[in-house]
Amino acid sequence: MSNLELSKFFVRDGRYKFSRWNKSISPIVFGVDDTSLVAIRAAFESVVSLTPLELTDFDPELGANFLVFFCSEWKELLDIPNLNKLISDLPELLVTLNENDANQYRTFSFTSAGAINISVLMLKYDSHLASVSVHALATSQMLQSILLWSPDAFKEESPIAVVEANNMCVIKPFYVALVKAAYDSVLPDCSEDKAHALRLQSRLKLLLDKEE
Repeated sequence: MSNLELSKFFVRDGRYKFSRWNKSISPIVFGVDDTSLVAIRAAFESVVSLTPLELTDFDPELGANFLVFFCSEWKELLDIPNLNKLISDLPELLVTLNENDANQYRTFSFTSAGAINISVLMLKYDSHLASVSVHALATSQMLQSILLWSPDAFKEESPIAVVEANNMCVIKPFYVALVKAAYDSVLPDCSEDKAHALRLQSRLKLLLDKEE
């Protein structure tokens, strides 16, 4: 894969923009039962284990820094206290999501240095999301939240392979290596320089060569 091909995973609004977390991720999940919550937590841990980060129960600054909301209809989220403080123009956004028949939406906030500081994920649990296991859904969503990916990053190929026998999933080896490379300690937590993609490419190649 060339430097240009790799950079497409981190292009937003026509510009290269890379960002990663630089602290432990403390998730809180609303709208699911206890059994689903256990499966979601295990899936989150499997993705975070690809990085030097930890999954914790409490963020000293925010309490929780990865907020996940499940709903059956978008309008249900209007009743969540203070969600409008995290997402500006929430009513208008929910109308747009409903009009576009969307089933997911995520947003990020960043530290002054550009690292991911908080992420909010909203999921409308429709027939499409319900067609995969909770484990597969949670793995996919955590993977999409572990880095600031391009909105088009996974349009051509899903990073997840579902095991038909049990409806569980695995992350495809390329994306495992890409996440590991992105969290290499020598790389910065954020970058808008395309030269960053070249450094990322060299680390990715080393990891993929080890797998051969």
